[in-house]
Amino acid sequence: MTPGQTKDREIVTEPLTAEAFAPFGEVLEATGEFRLINAGLCRRHHDRARLDFGPEGRAGISVFQAEPRALPYSFDLIERHPEGSQAFLPMTADPFLVIVSASPSVPPRAFLTNGSQGINLARGTWHGVLTPLAAPGLFAVVDRIGTTPNLEEHRFPSPWIVLPG
Repeated sequence: MTPGQTKDREIVTEPLTAEAFAPFGEVLEATGEFRLINAGLCRRHHDRARLDFGPEGRAGISVFQAEPRALPYSFDLIERHPEGSQAFLPMTADPFLVIVSASPSVPPRAFLTNGSQGINLARGTWHGVLTPLAAPGLFAVVDRIGTTPNLEEHRFPSPWIVLPG
């Protein structure tokens, strides 16, 4: 079983930490080292993500508004973006669910943000769809804009259930 897995087809949320999430990307939060800017009135936590837009892509910023879900949460779809990274920056201070997997053949993991964290999914990381747990579900998303295909989807033959931790 993988971390957070209780039994077949059930996973329990884990707190989102940089160490646990490292195989999938980066946690975006205002922790650790910083430098003061703006006449000492602002802490800059510098260069927190490895943004990757591939050789034929460019950076784009979009705004997503996703329907909120609740735990327990059932899902059967994961996706990945083989041509670039994808960063999700919540525009409200509400926790959201982050589902990731090394591959469709490996049980997924479910992380719960603390309400002040964003994430950057590394290029090619299998992940669940955007899953806010509160309305309005607004996110700024920084990802690859380009003409080549950048979405692969996988449907599991039976759903996974995410339980609260």
